[in-house]
Amino acid sequence: MTGLVDAVSYVALGHVFVANMTGNVVFVGFAAAGAPGLSLAASLTALGAFLLGALAGGRIGVRLGGHRGHYLRAAAAASLLLVLAAVVLSAAVGQPVPDAARYGLIAPLALAMGVQNATARRLAVPDLTTTVLTLTLTGIAADSRFAGGTGGHPSRRLISVAAMLTGALIGAVLVINVDIVLPLAIAALLIATIAITAHLLSNPDSDWARPPPTGH
Repeated sequence: MTGLVDAVSYVALGHVFVANMTGNVVFVGFAAAGAPGLSLAASLTALGAFLLGALAGGRIGVRLGGHRGHYLRAAAAASLLLVLAAVVLSAAVGQPVPDAARYGLIAPLALAMGVQNATARRLAVPDLTTTVLTLTLTGIAADSRFAGGTGGHPSRRLISVAAMLTGALIGAVLVINVDIVLPLAIAALLIATIAITAHLLSNPDSDWARPPPTGH
């Protein structure tokens, strides 16, 4: 999902990220310095919406964090509504996206990614990240046995990298050659699948649904 939505935002919405906030912070600095091709307002909109989404994700976690399955289901459902709103708007305005509609797409997508990141943080699956891959790539090398480490969870780290790369590749190809509606629709389908799966597997006695031990 991260790769898909960032492909849409960067390629079609004017060089702004809706998931990768590290990139947006850098873009704010570049835009403030007068670098061409960047929008200070767009980057700040994405940052603000992402923070609001993360706040909402945190609040959902406070209410439902005692059962990870219910939390994941609710957070995924909230993200799904936001991405579906972007799908509807993108279908209505067409491509290229008019300037007036650009912020209407940036805001819900960044909100959804804020919810997603807050959820991933609270679920606290070791070595499984959904947006920022710098530390993930560092861990693959620094924790490897070649570096004298324990190896960590390289499969989870590699899944994160491969998933984001695949999403970015597919998203960019579809934005450039088809339309922005399709990658956003695929992102919505992925979130819907997560919500349905979490619902079906959320038995009260499921080990995975229990909060992790304190400190993990």
